Amino acid sequence: MKLIRILASSGVAALATASAAHAAGFYLQEQSVRGTGRAYSGEVADQGVESLWWNPAAIARSPREGYVGANGIFVSGKVADRGSTVTYPGGATAPVSGQPSAYNPIQAGVAPNFAIATPVGDRFAIGVSVAAPFNFTTKYPRTAWTRYDALLSRLNTADLQLTGAMRVTDWLDIGVGADAQHTEAKLSQASPNLSPLLPDGVSQLSGRGWNYGWTAGAQAHLDRLTFGGSYRSAMDHDLNGRIFVGGLLGPLAAGNVDASGSASFTTPWIATLGARWQVTDRLTLDAQAQRFGWSEFDAIRVSTAAGTQAIAQNYRDTTSGGVGADFAVNPKLTLRAGVQYDPTPTPSSLRTARVPDGNRWLFGLGATGQATRNLKIDVAAAYIDFQDSTVNHDTTFYAGTPAATTTQLRGSVKGEGYVLSVGLRSGF
Repeated sequence: MKLIRILASSGVAALATASAAHAAGFYLQEQSVRGTGRAYSGEVADQGVESLWWNPAAIARSPREGYVGANGIFVSGKVADRGSTVTYPGGATAPVSGQPSAYNPIQAGVAPNFAIATPVGDRFAIGVSVAAPFNFTTKYPRTAWTRYDALLSRLNTADLQLTGAMRVTDWLDIGVGADAQHTEAKLSQASPNLSPLLPDGVSQLSGRGWNYGWTAGAQAHLDRLTFGGSYRSAMDHDLNGRIFVGGLLGPLAAGNVDASGSASFTTPWIATLGARWQVTDRLTLDAQAQRFGWSEFDAIRVSTAAGTQAIAQNYRDTTSGGVGADFAVNPKLTLRAGVQYDPTPTPSSLRTARVPDGNRWLFGLGATGQATRNLKIDVAAAYIDFQDSTVNHDTTFYAGTPAATTTQLRGSVKGEGYVLSVGLRSGF
């Protein structure tokens, strides 16, 4: 019985390590079409419902307004093998077989946003917003060299935020928000049997859960200059679901399992500072910096009938920054542009194929047109230039048993991304 538990928990731990990296390493900032157009350089200091994700104070002095937007995200890339190996019991080492290159593993997707807000009297406002801060899929062929790290990775989140804001003085606004976030995940990977001549087994983890956090912010309006600052709390995630391990043969067959399990981890806090300077009646300059507390993601804790295991993580805190501009061509048309640098929190020495991530530059263009007296249309496009990076991921399957098998995955990553966004804003 002890051997069965070690085999089962070993496969689950390997899968959970990858799922944690998947959740923590791919924050989606596409929460505003207007923001995409200026590379997310002025959202914390802007007003209106479209800025609620960045600052709950944004609605303190805005009119009754609703917003809906959709951001299509398309990433092309190549993840290529660079000498990956598998070491079997007894010390025999062989190259990882299968397809040596995987193309476009990050699947195209849509990040939707919605927000609505209304004033309450002369000094207060309330709002509701829905965002998808983690929402993507990566998929590799069953014969890809990455299979001992990643096959399918699917994560969907929906964040519901209830916001209250107050106009404290003629120049100072404050706001607070409470967040409820629903998360669903499904992740799978292959598991090696004890000979390269045998087919692989498979491990799969699926789960869902509700989690809660908060946010607070303020804005200072000083003549032509507006400053904004906000803080979004770290969020503890607890997912309950099923763990499946199958296809293990011979002495490993005792590790096949289909049972309930859970995983818990913490996603980072986010601190944002920014400013907007209305240089002229037509030109506004934007600047914004964000500090991400990725070090909150210190471990993944996996619980099964065999017990609880903590898998250490090594994510690092990062700071992103962007600058941009808005230019009012006329009362019915505003153009915008911006550039942002956004470093990855994943250390090069431990990067997983589940998140083939790298430092990136984002270049955005956008526009807002006044369609009717109460309706505005936002459009935007962005290009993301990913810095070349590497995959370095070691996994020991069936650790603590005579069957211990280690995979050492080494690869290169190249890629680029595109974002196409459209949104509607309307007073009512």
